[in-house]
Amino acid sequence: MPVDPTGAGAGAPPDPMALLRSRAYLALLAMAALIGVPVSAAAFGFLVLVGEAQPVLYTDLPRSLGFDGTPAWWPLPLLAVGGLLVGLTVRYLPGHGGHEPTAGFHPTGAPPPVELPGIFLAALATLCCAAVLGPEAPLLALGSGLAAGAVRLVGRDPPEQMSAVLGAAGSFAAVSSLLGSPLLGAFLLMEASGLGGVMMTTVLVPGLLAADVGALVFVGLGSWTGLGTYSLVLPDVPAAVRPTVAEFSWALVIGVSAALVAAGIRWLAVRLRARVERRRVPATVVIGLVVAGLAIGYAEGTGKPATDVLYSGQTALDPFLRHSATYSVGALALLVLCKGLAYCASLSAFRGGPIFPAMFVGAAGGILCSHLPGLSLVAGFAMGIGAMSAAMLRLPLVSVLLATLLIGAQGITVMPLVIVAVVVSYVITARLTPLPA
Repeated sequence: MPVDPTGAGAGAPPDPMALLRSRAYLALLAMAALIGVPVSAAAFGFLVLVGEAQPVLYTDLPRSLGFDGTPAWWPLPLLAVGGLLVGLTVRYLPGHGGHEPTAGFHPTGAPPPVELPGIFLAALATLCCAAVLGPEAPLLALGSGLAAGAVRLVGRDPPEQMSAVLGAAGSFAAVSSLLGSPLLGAFLLMEASGLGGVMMTTVLVPGLLAADVGALVFVGLGSWTGLGTYSLVLPDVPAAVRPTVAEFSWALVIGVSAALVAAGIRWLAVRLRARVERRRVPATVVIGLVVAGLAIGYAEGTGKPATDVLYSGQTALDPFLRHSATYSVGALALLVLCKGLAYCASLSAFRGGPIFPAMFVGAAGGILCSHLPGLSLVAGFAMGIGAMSAAMLRLPLVSVLLATLLIGAQGITVMPLVIVAVVVSYVITARLTPLPA
């Protein structure tokens, strides 16, 4: 998207080097840095609210009602209430609760201010009441909406392209630390929006600056409050071994399997969404009960916590990897099945992002495969994440970075395997996706 920070009309294509040297562009960078502070603070506050509300609703509330612990049936009322709140928000508030998750990860322009309350409420009900979606899509919408609104407050009639660039910078700031690195957030938005061409640097630099400011705000607030930074990076990853020929063969298997599983999830979610839209409020409640039933069935069948199936999986990846040896093959297979179906159901009715559930399903599938000969634990974990992310998001570069940056120094060792799994998954997904009419 060509960006002219001066707001000049569209005649000849603008010269990116001339824009970079202009005073207007320096002013744009300053505004991007300033916007990064309040937007990232708001994003941090949103994640704190979700992080604090989840254990209150799932653990503290049943105990305060007199139960010894969380009853096995507790997800049923929790997700029924969540479905009711999301259904009412989508049905009656402007903006329909924001991003439609069955459409995949496709960031759009900044939502108008009137839509922000609906996006906030739908995301809060989805995430706090344990539906299987993540916070990244609502954060992007809220970040871009807040940034674009701030620009309109500063200037009465700001150039449309300036508002678009600063709205994108707000999105960068909002997800700056959530994915573990400001750079990864920048790649996510760049690849998802199809940003490219000679103007890429001109548009990307304000976003990177806002993302870096946002990362500093996340670190500062996390240290000051003692709540942490809500970063995805896993602190304790077992040592990875050098890739073998057998593991490259496994990369092909995992890539194909992830593409087929993702195609099934997407196909069923789209068809469920068509039924949900006919009767939005009661259907969303029913979908919430379905997700709860899957979590209860998994917990009763394996003896593992229902939270393995509930929620996005964002904070569960680290303990899941550390305690993966305690999961039998049967428990892992049931986890992939129940989490995948719960993810599919949540996509059809709730509001949130598709990234983290895809990563968790892929991680569980990769760990399941590591029980078979020729595949190590860390390699299977990383390849599963990369392949499933590529199949659900259709963003191959981001998928490689997600899987490798997530596990820190061990990511360099397994990166060749992840690349093969991601490429295979991406190509198969492209072949399975029908061409638009």
